[in-house]
Amino acid sequence: MNLQTLSPKPCDSSAADSVFPGITIAYINAHVDKIHYAQESSHVKSTFEILHCREGRIQCSISGKYLYLSPGDLLLVKTESMDPELSFPLRHCHGILIRIDVLAAPKCLSCLLQDVRVSPGYIAEKFCEEKGYFIARSNSSVEHIFSELYRVPEQIRRGYSKIKILELMLFLSVLEKEEDRAKICSPAQASLAKSVAEYLSGNMEEKLTLEQAAQKFHTSQTNIKSAFRAVYGIPFYSFAKAQKMESAAYMLEHTDKSITEIANEHGYDNSGKFSSAFRTIKGVTPSCYRGTCKSIHALEQIHHKKEESGNVTQPNKGRLLKGNPHSFQNQERTWLRSGR
Repeated sequence: MNLQTLSPKPCDSSAADSVFPGITIAYINAHVDKIHYAQESSHVKSTFEILHCREGRIQCSISGKYLYLSPGDLLLVKTESMDPELSFPLRHCHGILIRIDVLAAPKCLSCLLQDVRVSPGYIAEKFCEEKGYFIARSNSSVEHIFSELYRVPEQIRRGYSKIKILELMLFLSVLEKEEDRAKICSPAQASLAKSVAEYLSGNMEEKLTLEQAAQKFHTSQTNIKSAFRAVYGIPFYSFAKAQKMESAAYMLEHTDKSITEIANEHGYDNSGKFSSAFRTIKGVTPSCYRGTCKSIHALEQIHHKKEESGNVTQPNKGRLLKGNPHSFQNQERTWLRSGR
């Protein structure tokens, strides 16, 4: 199974690894609107997926309806029931996709362990037979299993994945099914939320109220509120503020515009109110954020020059380039923490 993007350039996703016969695992690291993954199995009707969301938000189309996964959520779904396209409303997502072909997979994954039997066929029947899918909302047991999969060293990833998938199957074999209370989102709701979000993105200088948005898009305020909750997991005003602050953060990092100018371009005629809103989302003031970005860029330039001269030991690039505590990846967990 290969993960590839539909727009605009390849998603940073590792190729799927074969863990057991009939069982593959792929890591999703997406910063695009959506990705398409090929359904390579010749036994689509006997195949099911296990999808875990670590960061961001995932939109899945199942039998013509949309379901959304928040950080920590787990989805089990029949492959034939789900559209082979995953969308990311926040244009940011880290997750894991496990595909299990019941006919090709071993009948028992734990034959070397006494008194332990884990059957992929039983798991598929237990969770996917009735509705075609099942969502387990975030809980500590699921988090424990998956958190270690995201951190495993590359040289032992395949072997370690076998152990963790066995652990996951064992956990799912005794997991009690509880009805998910989250509402399914219709295509019309998803389209409404995305249309309003696109308008907000293109008109940052406006102070658009919920009432004005309802009038502009010829719908009710309740419809917009429900659509935003379903698609983005947060209220309309929280989304609008976070979107403006992300745009402002980009300008602070990549332009020389003054803080007052940036505030005005995002609908704030008072730089003090802008600074307060920015700190709520980013955790620091605009001036501090800009200073931190400049420091990081300076360190990158120094490192780049040393690399060119060959006088440098290989650093932990992930820490250098992604260690900014004010990044969108880290901050989104704050304003999406309760989103469902």
